[in-house]
Amino acid sequence: MPIDIPPTLTISTSNEPVFTAAGAWVVNALTHGDRLKQLSAELSKAMVLNNAQWDLRQINNLDHVGAQTLWSAWGKKRPKHLIMQPAHEGIFERLELVTAMPLPVVPKPRLTRTMQLGAVVLGFFAHLLSFSSLLGQLMLDLGRFAQRPWKGPWKELSANIYRMGAQALGITALVGILIGIVLSYLSAQQLRAFGGDLYIVNLLGMSIIRELGPMLAAILVAGRSGSAITAQLGVMRVTEELDAMRVMGIPHGFRLIMPKVLALVIAMPLLIIWTDIMALIGGMISAEALLGMSPAFFIYKLPDAVPLLNYWIGLGKGATFGLLIALIACHFGLRIEPNTESLGRGTTSSVVISITVVIIADAVFAIIFSKVGY
Repeated sequence: MPIDIPPTLTISTSNEPVFTAAGAWVVNALTHGDRLKQLSAELSKAMVLNNAQWDLRQINNLDHVGAQTLWSAWGKKRPKHLIMQPAHEGIFERLELVTAMPLPVVPKPRLTRTMQLGAVVLGFFAHLLSFSSLLGQLMLDLGRFAQRPWKGPWKELSANIYRMGAQALGITALVGILIGIVLSYLSAQQLRAFGGDLYIVNLLGMSIIRELGPMLAAILVAGRSGSAITAQLGVMRVTEELDAMRVMGIPHGFRLIMPKVLALVIAMPLLIIWTDIMALIGGMISAEALLGMSPAFFIYKLPDAVPLLNYWIGLGKGATFGLLIALIACHFGLRIEPNTESLGRGTTSSVVISITVVIIADAVFAIIFSKVGY
């Protein structure tokens, strides 16, 4: 018999509804024109009738696509009243077996505590190796820059100093003034009770210039500039700009990493000086309001209360914090995979780890210079 007879489905409702399928129920015939759409509309009517009779004896050709179409219309089970050719019985038997077969359950890998600890340790050493490689490449790039400074990335360096330094003056000034006011207010309450109003200059000078100024600036820069560096490198990874630079022979370290690190090392001490000044201004305002201490007297007593060495310690902290923040931000930016989920996770990790490392470095400074500058 010919196999190109169009598939049809007729409904007779003399006594009980009887659906008669005829023609070639094969993929070529079903997908020709709008036949599959028309048959689907007729089969949707059949799904409502549970006790309908089905006559498939007039189907002259049937493949798995046609059988699956009917099987889905039956709700993936045989109708109670079904007549078909013996040659087509095997296809529906296989569909019954597949439907009854449970879906394979893929067991989730169970990691023991030792395996989890091992994964963490291996991840730590992988980060350490990558960070060491980044630091070594930075040293090579700095040597190349020192040998031929006229060929250095001066435009990138100045642009990064502007973005990381000049554009951060507003937020650091605001936070510095507020911290100075709060610290001065709390200190004045205690010093007034003991008659030590004059010592507010010593307290504010030492705490702001030596500790709070560098820490505040570093935390703000880590959240602002560190995240921006990681996000910028991550987006370049996602958009394959880093691969394009490698193809064109443009080194990542010399054009991307080194200008950012140098810019933050230069900008951080300047931001710390700015933050110290703003915090001391806030402290002077609060001291004048609470203790009646004039700003002129505050400025006159400040050099005697705070030895000059403390200024250099604060600036040294700033350069160190800037170096650490820039390296960590670049490290996580280069490790981002080409997808948006990794970009968000890497940026978050960069900020958190930068702030943590800054606090640890500040503790190390406090231990090393515990007997210096007092």
